[in-house]
Amino acid sequence: MIDNHSSESEQKRKKIVIKAGEEIMIFFGILIALYVIVSIFAPWVAPYDPGDQSLGDRFLPPLTPGHVLGTDNLGRDLLSRLIFGGRISLAVGLFAIVMSGIIGTTLGLLAGYFGGVIDDVINWMVNVQLAFPFVLLAISVVIILGPSMANIIILLVISGWPEFARLIRSKVLSLRSVGFVEAAVFTGVPEGRIIFRHILPNTASSVLVLLTLGFAKMIIAEAALSFLGLGPGGLRYSSWGLMLAEGKDYLAVAWWVATMPGLAIVTIVLSVNILGDWFRDKLDPKLRV
Repeated sequence: MIDNHSSESEQKRKKIVIKAGEEIMIFFGILIALYVIVSIFAPWVAPYDPGDQSLGDRFLPPLTPGHVLGTDNLGRDLLSRLIFGGRISLAVGLFAIVMSGIIGTTLGLLAGYFGGVIDDVINWMVNVQLAFPFVLLAISVVIILGPSMANIIILLVISGWPEFARLIRSKVLSLRSVGFVEAAVFTGVPEGRIIFRHILPNTASSVLVLLTLGFAKMIIAEAALSFLGLGPGGLRYSSWGLMLAEGKDYLAVAWWVATMPGLAIVTIVLSVNILGDWFRDKLDPKLRV
């Protein structure tokens, strides 16, 4: 009786923890959706044009009437700049991780399934890219191509695809010996169909987790590059990283200029990482309780 009672209590506790975890995930999911929706509809949501300057309203503190988050050194409304800056930061992160996923997954499928020379060449490409310092690569790309949104996406894709390729290659190597794949090969199913209809769907959970966690990494990478002056931006539109760099010189007189974009980066990255960890726990059988 005592054992049954303790077992029931343990199950109730687990249900409470699971329910609380799901509610937390819903909160972070809503927060991410809010960021995305506000960024998409920035021209209709932002109270001001992000490039509007008013030197008479320089360094207005947060909660000032008409300027909820205050203004910067040129009198530009910080809330409007954050909303429009989110379009750059989120768009760069999203396009970069999706393209990295497509390229890396495709190359990983080819390397794992065909092996031989194809596997050797792709592994060599992965090792070369991983051995190349990211900052040096970033400086080289910006010097050659210039600091633009498209070039930053290209840079992040170059640095991001190897992680997908290595993961998918290892998954494919383990799936090649599974019964349904061997049966498909034995019955003469075309190789393309085997790869994309039988093997790829079984790697989808791993790809989804890597996409989610990689999205947060791309946002941080873009912010770091912009902070160093290697990213896109200007007087009218600036990413969160560039806003952070511009505000660092005024921390003593206007802490909010750098703090607000910093908080935006922290909250979106934290939300995406927590959501990615939840996906991993849900989709990976080895991590299920």
